[in-house]
Amino acid sequence: MDRVPDVPPDVLPGGLPDGLPDVAPQLRALRRRRGLTLEAAAQRAGLSPAHLSRLETGNRQPSLPMLLALARIYGTTVSELLGEVAPERDPVIRGARAEPVEADGWVYRPAGAAGRAMQALRVHVPYATSADIVRVHPGEEWLHVLEGRVRLALGDAVHVLEPGDGAHFDSFTPHRIGAATRGGAELLFVHTLLQSPVAELCLGGRGSTHPGKD
Repeated sequence: MDRVPDVPPDVLPGGLPDGLPDVAPQLRALRRRRGLTLEAAAQRAGLSPAHLSRLETGNRQPSLPMLLALARIYGTTVSELLGEVAPERDPVIRGARAEPVEADGWVYRPAGAAGRAMQALRVHVPYATSADIVRVHPGEEWLHVLEGRVRLALGDAVHVLEPGDGAHFDSFTPHRIGAATRGGAELLFVHTLLQSPVAELCLGGRGSTHPGKD
């Protein structure tokens, strides 16, 4: 992994202005909440432990690439690292207000709130074809089949899921999802990829209009 170079505290590449809020306490608290040592977190972020220590003590300001890397590692957003408080969300998601998004036969309906660490969706899955792309990307995925049958390829194994069946897997495992019934299938789908718009989920076939995070 390429290391993020040390920069002087008054030089913040990546478009961040000088005079950021004091993120040091938040960085330290989030690392400890994740149960990571300074060395482990620094290694994942491509930083030296000494550099991360300086960030956590306020002796150095992070650049935008550093904030993005640390947000991914700690399972949060840059906004939270900067101490921004999100407006209170309505915990109830009304199905009648969930506008569907369609791309290459896949239809996504939000089943959870935006801006969360997980995306919850109701998805119509089209019939599987040989053109479907195998996906590999960070995160976890959980799905539960509501209607129809789903063909799930995980690594070298292929599973056919019936209504009521589910799967929960690491997205770094090469995977491909498609309906095993001609009319498609309906499933509930949860993905842990942070801040990914509905149309950018790592699902679908070749030529898709919804690029993945691969």
